[in-house]
Amino acid sequence: MPSPSGTTLTNGRLLSLDAYRGFIMICLSWGGFGLGKFSELKMQAHPGSGWWRFFHAQFDHGPWAGWGFWDLIMPAFIFMVGMAMPFSQSRRAREGHSRRQIIRHTLIRSAVLILLGIFLASHSRADAPWTLTNTLAQIGLCYPFAALCVGRSFRVQAMAAAGSLLGTWLLFTLHGGSPRLGPGVTPEWAAMNHAGIAQAWWKGSNVAHAFDVWFLNLFPQNAPFVAMEGGYQTLNFVPSLATMIAGIMCADWVRAPEVDNTRRLRILLITGTALVVSGEILGHTGLCPIVKRIWTPSFALVCTGMCVLMLAAFHYVVDMRGWKRWTFPLIVAGANSIALYMMSQLLKPWVGGLWQRYLGKDIFLIAGPGLESVLRYSAIGFTFWLVVYWMYRNKYFVKI
Repeated sequence: MPSPSGTTLTNGRLLSLDAYRGFIMICLSWGGFGLGKFSELKMQAHPGSGWWRFFHAQFDHGPWAGWGFWDLIMPAFIFMVGMAMPFSQSRRAREGHSRRQIIRHTLIRSAVLILLGIFLASHSRADAPWTLTNTLAQIGLCYPFAALCVGRSFRVQAMAAAGSLLGTWLLFTLHGGSPRLGPGVTPEWAAMNHAGIAQAWWKGSNVAHAFDVWFLNLFPQNAPFVAMEGGYQTLNFVPSLATMIAGIMCADWVRAPEVDNTRRLRILLITGTALVVSGEILGHTGLCPIVKRIWTPSFALVCTGMCVLMLAAFHYVVDMRGWKRWTFPLIVAGANSIALYMMSQLLKPWVGGLWQRYLGKDIFLIAGPGLESVLRYSAIGFTFWLVVYWMYRNKYFVKI
């Protein structure tokens, strides 16, 4: 039923948030619809095409600096976890849970998310090192700190978010990084990807890398931890905390009964745009490069701004215009986001093999080699969606 302020709430849930969550989940579980590989083949066929280079950058993580749409998937997860926290705590308070019970649940959820992240990072390799860079592990590390901001004033929340970003910037810049190339970084790669970037932000040479070499080797390892492939670091959770807190702030804003929808949308658009512009300015001035792999403060600003803008788009379409029927496939995906995420991380090769086993090994080639990846990932993603649709119809929801 519509709330007095016009926001679409059903059984205490915000439909635009559910639709937004489902959109991100479908993008992830469908492997970006195979458009990364598709655009890579197009680039090979048209090496001079700027359009295909740009398109490919939207469906693959860049080697270091810069960002595209695919770099927003993990931030969107983190942002929406933050948005869900005020709703969750309010529901628990209405059900009579004490403050102690809510804190205990918060800590348990955090621990489970971290353990699931460790499992997903190591399930396919017996010799995999301990790492905490998986999306679920990073959310688990952020969660208890962000929970402290629920129910606080906007000023306190903003100060906490800004503190996490400023603290990260000071940590990197005061450490200064190492002039030596990091493990696995070749001079050729560095010449292309470290150009114009201060050594404090180099891959495998920064303070977060130094922290992981110390911290992760405290755990039993099959071999000493040397470096994380791709340059991702455990301390990424510190600046990403700002993204989660921003989600909490947006949840408080969109459910504020005294704010009308027009003003709500205007502030979301202004805030999102300001964050993106601020991050881009920091990146282009050289004060802080935009690097998703180490979640630099400038990237945190850009990705958080984009998350706010995407929320504004869903809020306008679903809550303000009332166009809700088309969101059903998204809501089905969002209602079982943990189950869908686990399937997408564990079962993609197996499900793809089942399609080929029962429909022929060339089933994904029926439209030609160029579209093979599109058909493969779409078929796998659709299979996962059918599973969560069955769960939705039978009211099975995996929650932590």
